[in-house]
Amino acid sequence: MIKVELIIINKDGVRDPEGETLKRYVVDEVGKDKVADVRVGKVIVIKVNSSSREEAEKFVTRLAEEKRLYNPIVHKVIVRSEKIEDGNN
Repeated sequence: MIKVELIIINKDGVRDPEGETLKRYVVDEVGKDKVADVRVGKVIVIKVNSSSREEAEKFVTRLAEEKRLYNPIVHKVIVRSEKIEDGNN
């Protein structure tokens, strides 16, 4: 089984009001000089019955595009995967 994570965030150049607020009111209070930017997005975790990470990533990427799990005009998607032992992880 493969666990695939879709990380969906706004593209560079697209405002992220939630990230801006988090940086302004939380991060800047403790690490103003160290943190350059904060982005807030969402993570979708899908477990796929497959023995191949590449096959699972392609399947989930196609699913996300076809079912419009994100808006390709404003969002970018980062895909990560890992092989897991069973469906409980």
